[in-house]
Amino acid sequence: MNRARMTQMTGKYMNHDMISLHTDLPELPEGRISLLYAVLGQQPDAAPQKELLTLVTSLVQMGLDTHDMVENAPQGASAAKSGLLAMRAQQLKVLAGDYFSSRFYHLLSQAGQIDTVRRLSEAICDINRLKVSLYGKMTQMKLNAEEYLHFGAELKSGLFLAFTGFMSGLYERAWPELVERFSRCEVLLQEMRKVEKMSSLDESWGMWHILQEGTEEDRRMLFERRDDPNLIKTLMHKYDIAEKLGSLLRQSTGQLQVLLQRLQSDKLLRELQPLIEPFLQAAGQQRATALKELG
Repeated sequence: MNRARMTQMTGKYMNHDMISLHTDLPELPEGRISLLYAVLGQQPDAAPQKELLTLVTSLVQMGLDTHDMVENAPQGASAAKSGLLAMRAQQLKVLAGDYFSSRFYHLLSQAGQIDTVRRLSEAICDINRLKVSLYGKMTQMKLNAEEYLHFGAELKSGLFLAFTGFMSGLYERAWPELVERFSRCEVLLQEMRKVEKMSSLDESWGMWHILQEGTEEDRRMLFERRDDPNLIKTLMHKYDIAEKLGSLLRQSTGQLQVLLQRLQSDKLLRELQPLIEPFLQAAGQQRATALKELG
């Protein structure tokens, strides 16, 4: 599914003046949606409903991602400073997330897809439990870099795993690993973009890697001066954060390509290749940059 068709499908449910004027929304999960659409198209029983199923999944994922953008309300003087507009933006994020999520019930019930409502509802509950677990580990500082990636991939793939029961044969066996590996590549690509900004190490793979592998002095400085851009740049270079992320992305992308080959469908491979290109390009650019710095 191309971007134009995806935008056309979701636009009538997501384009609201009040929301667009007063708050930001997360990006549509185009990669995972296109992956689901393409694989559902290979399933004889699910293919006739593939547009409806990908539409409702888009809306639910947007609802979850919009809620994730809601920040804790500031207290005291900072609360007054943030002003009415900031508070309204936060409130609209909550309302927008609720609205997007609610639309899937309506659309699926109209189509008589009650079992799909159950599957997605259970997936939402699992995702929320996973978020609580991740938050607990993060606040207690009991998380390592690999667990951070694993949680990220699980959160992105959770809704899409609900469609395993729609697959048959080889696809049923391959789908869970396929969507998890694709989601892991998405997480790694996001982390590489964070490195490019170099604005903060908070809530990043780089932070957990340094806390896991760094010296006691570097860990202490990371806690005390986490908003210092010079320190951030120094630590990122010292621990080769960009290079390590690039290596992990190359590894995961290679594993993803192997999985796709197992599906033994040239048509599906051609359809999915554009979804993998951003991962290949980012990993390749990082390697070229690293070689240039060495040379």
